[in-house]
Amino acid sequence: MWSEFQLSGAEISMLLEAAGTSVYMTLASTLFAYIIGLPAGILLVVCAPRGLKPLPVLHKVLDIIVNITRSVPFLILMLLATPLARAITGKSYGANATIISLTLAAAPFVARLVESSLLEVDKGVIEAAQSMGAGTWSIVCKVLIGEARVSLIVGSTIALGTVLGYTAMSGAIGGGGLGDVAIRYGYNRWVTRILYATVVLLVILMQLIQMAGTGLSKKLDKRLTD
Repeated sequence: MWSEFQLSGAEISMLLEAAGTSVYMTLASTLFAYIIGLPAGILLVVCAPRGLKPLPVLHKVLDIIVNITRSVPFLILMLLATPLARAITGKSYGANATIISLTLAAAPFVARLVESSLLEVDKGVIEAAQSMGAGTWSIVCKVLIGEARVSLIVGSTIALGTVLGYTAMSGAIGGGGLGDVAIRYGYNRWVTRILYATVVLLVILMQLIQMAGTGLSKKLDKRLTD
């Protein structure tokens, strides 16, 4: 019975390579998502009707864009992003092409996480900074981001875990990584040992992300309370 679950050397090598690809896609996509989503989340807070620099029209437009992009299921978004991925990477499949779709899917999610974290900052602290003559940029960098950094770290941990889940789903249409291996070998060929192995590896990766994020947030929280 146990022999059915024993992996060959070639299978182990394939799984480790796929795990590395999943990690690469997760980290790269989350990085690009924050490059887009962090400024968007800040704008959602700063330009809100009661924000530091109220710009209702810009806030409304950005809010609608974030809501619409978040409403599109990831697999459908991957299909819609195929022409863009092909134009940028020269392919419509594989890890690099999938990063484009992952970024588009994760960016609005990141924007909401950032917005939520910044809205948790005590308004009294912001008002104190304003009374001392601090400018908008200074308040954003030193007060909003500074006070919300623990929450932002927690949010980034959630974002990494979510993107890792997206990478697994991308395997359904040739996205690469553990999801691709699970579909091609675990499902299509019904090699159950490979299917179970991909699940175990994804769980391990998720736990590592959670442990790293939790540890960092606790470390920063201690610094804030010292």
